[in-house]
Amino acid sequence: MVIAVLNSKGGVGKTTTAVNLAAALASPKRRILLVDLDSNASASLWLGVSRRLLKPSTASCLLEKYPILKAVRQTGTANLDLLTGSIELANADVTLCGVRGRETMLRRMLERIASHYDVIVLDCPPSMSLLSVNAIVAADGLVIPVTPEPLAVEALETLLAAVERVHARMTSRGRIVGMLLSRVDPQRKHAREIADRLRAEHRDRVFHTEIHATAALADAAATRKTIGAAAAKSPSADAFRRLAGEVLQRLPSARH
Repeated sequence: MVIAVLNSKGGVGKTTTAVNLAAALASPKRRILLVDLDSNASASLWLGVSRRLLKPSTASCLLEKYPILKAVRQTGTANLDLLTGSIELANADVTLCGVRGRETMLRRMLERIASHYDVIVLDCPPSMSLLSVNAIVAADGLVIPVTPEPLAVEALETLLAAVERVHARMTSRGRIVGMLLSRVDPQRKHAREIADRLRAEHRDRVFHTEIHATAALADAAATRKTIGAAAAKSPSADAFRRLAGEVLQRLPSARH
C-alpha cells in the first residue's frame, strides 16, 4: 500500500503530516517506509539524519540505479524506515525528461521493495513536478493537507484538477483518501469559516481529524523527533493517532 502526501503549495504542513502519520502508522504488526521525495529533505532532517549524511538517497535509487534496499535506513521509531531526500532530487525533472516511461519510474522502483513493507508513505515536493506525477501514479491513495487560508484553498482546486489530468492520462490507481485540515488555528474565526466551507464543499473527502498549529509540533521538529516520541500525551500526538486510524479505515487493505 502506497500513500502519497501531496500538495503543490508549500507551507501547508505536508512534511509534518508525512513524518507524523508514518510514525503513527508504525506498529509491531505494521512496517512502514517513509520515502522523502523533496530536494529540501525536510522529512529526513526531521527524523534526525544529518544533511551531510543524506546519501545514498531516493535520488541515488531513482536516478542512479542504486540498490534501494541498501539505501533504506532505520529511524528512531520502531518499525519505521526511511529513504532520504537530497538536493539531487532538484534535477529529477531534467534527468528523467528524456526517459521512456518516466512517469512510472517511482512505481517500478517501489515495486522492488513493496513486499518488505505494509505501507509506504511518500513525502512529495511542493510542486506539480515530474516527481509529483510519479508519486500520483505510484500511489494507491492520496492524502492532501490543506490549511484553512484563501490562497491554500485556491491552490487546492488547481491541485485537484491536476490530479484528475494525471488519472485521465496515465494508468493510476491512486484515489484521494482524504483532505486534511492542517496548521489550523482554532482561535481565528476566519480560519474556522474557511474550514467549515471546505467541509461543506467536499464532505466525506475531508478527514474528521484536524491538525492544529501547536508549540508541541514545532518543538518536535526542532528536536528532530516525531510528535509521538516528543510529546506522546499531547493533543497533537493524539490527533495523528486518530488520523492514522482514519487512513486505515479508508484503506482497508492497509489495516493488518
